[in-house]
Amino acid sequence: MLIVTGATGRLGSLIVDRLLERVPAGRIGVSVRDVSKAAHLAERGVRVRAGDFTDPGSLKHSLEGAERVLVVSAAIRGGAAVSANCAAIDAAREAGARHILYTSHQAASPTSLFPPQKVHAATEEHLARQGVSWTALRNGFYASTLDRYIGAALRTGVLAVPQDGPVSWTAHEDLAEAAALALTGGGTLEGATPPLAAPHALDFADVAGILSRITGRTVTRTVMDDDAWISAAVATGMPRPAAEFALTMFAAARGGEFHAVGPALEAVVGRPARSVHEVLETAVRSHGTGRP
Repeated sequence: MLIVTGATGRLGSLIVDRLLERVPAGRIGVSVRDVSKAAHLAERGVRVRAGDFTDPGSLKHSLEGAERVLVVSAAIRGGAAVSANCAAIDAAREAGARHILYTSHQAASPTSLFPPQKVHAATEEHLARQGVSWTALRNGFYASTLDRYIGAALRTGVLAVPQDGPVSWTAHEDLAEAAALALTGGGTLEGATPPLAAPHALDFADVAGILSRITGRTVTRTVMDDDAWISAAVATGMPRPAAEFALTMFAAARGGEFHAVGPALEAVVGRPARSVHEVLETAVRSHGTGRP
């Protein structure tokens, strides 16, 4: 059985959808914290069982009969995330999985300025020690993250964020396709993959230019001082810890951590990757803003 853990998040849900296009539903299982959120999958014939990364004992039943398991990284931060990811990996090994996959990141490193990359690096290290075949899918930075920063720019014409650097913004849909192919064994992805990223790295000045073309209105990118940006974010309702965390993404980007591009993703999915322009068009529509 092919099992996806953490399948109710956006990436996990898309991966299951892509799996259902390739293999019978009876060969697919999901391990989720709240089974009610996966009821639609059960209706399609997918095996749905409760399993919580933070409660390792719950994972034994949810991973029963596993042949290949994809661990979708826990949506928590810090040391607790490492423990949760490793618990899922251990449970997959104990369930007899012949191959364990993990959704890592292109910038996984113990010295990263962006804390999630330290989590990915520690999880990869643990995965490599399990004595089973493994894959760390080093995904590009999710392009959907841009949606958090463009709302004000669409209203005011100014994209005001801290100094950044090029990022190979990558669509969830492409990463889900690659993960489904890897989980079914249809690809050749083993160990830590090359960057599974879009073929171009763009900074926020490039994003402002794309928004200008999409909307037909000029959007100007301005650089804010780090402290001033945090103060402004807090003033608009973002909790200070969340703002300080978000700032680490910009710091890592200007340090060159997210600029890697390459042909691996397009080679795996067998088609061009979705462009940032396409992702932003969808985001602009969701904000109710477009060409006049």
